[in-house]
Amino acid sequence: MAVTTRLTWLHEKILQNHFGGKRLSLLYKGSVHGFHNGVLLDRCCNQGPTLTVIYSEDHIIGAYAEEGYQARKYASIILFALQETKISEWKLGLYTPETLFCCDVAKYNSPTNFQIDGRNRKVIMDLKTMENLGLAQNCTISIQDYEVFRCEDSLDERKIKGVIELRKSLLSALRTYEPYGSLVQQIRILLLGPIGAGKSSFFNSVRSVFQGHVTHQALVGTNTTGISEKYRTYSIRDGKDGRYLPFILCDSLGLSEKEGGLCMDDISYILNGNIRDRYQFNPMESIKLNHHDYIDSPSLKDRIHCVAFVFDASPIEYFSSQMIVKIKRIRRELVNAGVVHVALLTHVDSMDLITKGDLIEIERCVPVRSKLEEVQRKLGFALSDISVVSNYSSEWELDPVKDVLILSALRRMLWAADDFLEDLPFEQIGNLREEIINCAQGKK
Repeated sequence: MAVTTRLTWLHEKILQNHFGGKRLSLLYKGSVHGFHNGVLLDRCCNQGPTLTVIYSEDHIIGAYAEEGYQARKYASIILFALQETKISEWKLGLYTPETLFCCDVAKYNSPTNFQIDGRNRKVIMDLKTMENLGLAQNCTISIQDYEVFRCEDSLDERKIKGVIELRKSLLSALRTYEPYGSLVQQIRILLLGPIGAGKSSFFNSVRSVFQGHVTHQALVGTNTTGISEKYRTYSIRDGKDGRYLPFILCDSLGLSEKEGGLCMDDISYILNGNIRDRYQFNPMESIKLNHHDYIDSPSLKDRIHCVAFVFDASPIEYFSSQMIVKIKRIRRELVNAGVVHVALLTHVDSMDLITKGDLIEIERCVPVRSKLEEVQRKLGFALSDISVVSNYSSEWELDPVKDVLILSALRRMLWAADDFLEDLPFEQIGNLREEIINCAQGKK
C-alpha cells in the first residue's frame, strides 16, 4: 500500500514554492515507519535537499536542509511554520542530523533552541525560536505525526525526455493528419470566446510551435478590450518544409454581454462559410447579403468543421448570467447545425501556486480541476471536451511542456472535426466524393 502525505494539496504547493519549486517525494512517515529517529536517519540521510514536516494539533512546522542530512555532518537548517496559507521561516544555523533529531545528544553537544524528539513525540524549542516563527510561546509541541521528504527538481531529466518525445510524436501526427474521408484538404476551426480570453494568443502559440520559434502574427489585446475586429482565417506554414498544415484557425470578434462584441447573427454565417477572410465586423448588425465579403454559395471547405470555445481560467466563476446565457445559446445553435465543439481553458499558468512542473499533468492539479468542473457545471461541457493550455505571451523561447499542451488541444479539435465530417448526410458525402474524383481526374 502506497504511503501518502498528510499535507493538503494547497499546503504542499505553498511549501514547494517557498523552497525553490521542488517536488516533494515522501521518504519517511512516523505513523507508518515508527517514531524512531534512528530509523528516520537510516531512510533519510544522503538523499539530497530534505524537508521535514511536523504535525501537531495546532501547528504545521518543520525544518529544511538544503544540503540534506549526512551522518555526523553539519548542515544549514531553516525552520518554518505554516499557518493557513502563510509561511514564516527562521534560519536556525548548522546542525548535525543526530543533534536535530535528539540522537545521542550528549555526544554531539546539542544546542537546545530546537530539537525533534521522535521517541517522546515532542518538539522542544526556546522562546526566541517560537517568537521568530510567530508561534504561541509554548516551549514544547506534541507531535501527532511527522514526515520527511526528498526535494527533487519538478522537471527531472527523465520527465523532460518524456515530454520531448511526446512533443515529437504529436508534431508528426498533426503534420501527417488527413481529414476524414479526404472530404476537405484543410479543417476549419473557429475560435470563439469572451473578449480577451486568448483566442488570438492560441493561434500565435500554435504557429510558434510549428515555426520553431515564438511568433506574434495575430495582434493580441488586453483582457478587457481584446483586439480582433476582423474575421481572420489563418493558414499556417510548417517551418519544417514550408507546406501548409491541414488545418485553418479562424479568429473572430470576442463575445461580450455588453455592446462591442460579436453580433450573434454573424455566427451562423461564419459556420456556414458565408463570411470571407478580413471581413470587418459590425457589433451592431450582422453582415449584409450584398456585402462584398459575403459568399453566396460556400462549399464544405468554406464551412466551419469544429468550434473551440476559448475561456480565460481566472474569471470563470465570475461569468455574468448574460455571458452564460449567450454561450449556451451558441452551443444550442452548434448542436442544431451538427457542429462538434470543444472548450479551451487558457492562462492556467497565471493561477496562484501553479508551477511549470504542474503543467505536465495539469488536469490533475487541484485548482485547475476545480476550474474544469466549474466550466462543466456552468456551461455544460463534458470534462473530456475541455483542454487546458498555456499560451505563449511574453516568452522568447519555446517550451516543450507548453508545446505538448497546445498540440494536444489542437489534436482534440481535429478529432472533433472528423466527427463532424463523418456525421454528414450520406448523400452529401457521396456527392462530395464524386466531385473530388472528377477534380482529380481532370488534373490528370
